[in-house]
Amino acid sequence: MTYVKYGSIVLITFVLIAGIAIPLSPSPQSWLEFPDIPGLEEKARNIFFHVPTAWTTVLAFLVSMYFGFRYLKTKNQDLDLKSVTSAGLGFMFCILATITGAVWAKFNWGSYWNWDPRQTSIFILLLIYGAYFALRSATENEEKRARLSAAYAIVAGFTVPFFIFIMPRMMTGLHPGAQGDSSGGGPLFESGMMAGNMRVLFYTSLLGFNLLYVWLFDLRLRVARMDYQLTSRQSEV
Repeated sequence: MTYVKYGSIVLITFVLIAGIAIPLSPSPQSWLEFPDIPGLEEKARNIFFHVPTAWTTVLAFLVSMYFGFRYLKTKNQDLDLKSVTSAGLGFMFCILATITGAVWAKFNWGSYWNWDPRQTSIFILLLIYGAYFALRSATENEEKRARLSAAYAIVAGFTVPFFIFIMPRMMTGLHPGAQGDSSGGGPLFESGMMAGNMRVLFYTSLLGFNLLYVWLFDLRLRVARMDYQLTSRQSEV
């Protein structure tokens, strides 16, 4: 896990520095120049941070659903801890995706929040998983909490692809990829529009954030296990 930890730090740091420092040029002459995308200019750099955090959100919520399903089959308490740990990380990355998306909206649409279908869908997702943690905190019985949480995580997990990938594309909106958008996801994803060096940096960012998720999952799971053992010992006294 040490390699995962330092790998994520190195990759994300590299993306942060390169994504901000590499200059834009109307006619790039080397890999140390990004193409100047008409209409986006400096705002195109957000692709290296917003999309990877959104993708990691989906990954974490689906992993939570997976462990919730396994808990219902085995009633293994450790699987409940894994499910809630991944849900917590998904919630964190969802907030990061919302913030980076709001920054994008400010510079592209004039305000941080416009209730665009994409913004609305991610807001609903935050409410769904906020209710998940409220449910856990409101249920004192350990077995009942784990059972209800697992069932909720499964149902909530099925909504994630809908709110992230489907709903925003079913409605017209400002966000790239909305219904009626002919770019297939925005200018950066048009055929030939994302230069090779941008693609490399983009996929490096995806890998870095995925490794960050794996590292944080392992770290928070160990803390959750210690907390569970401590609570169990106190209840036995």
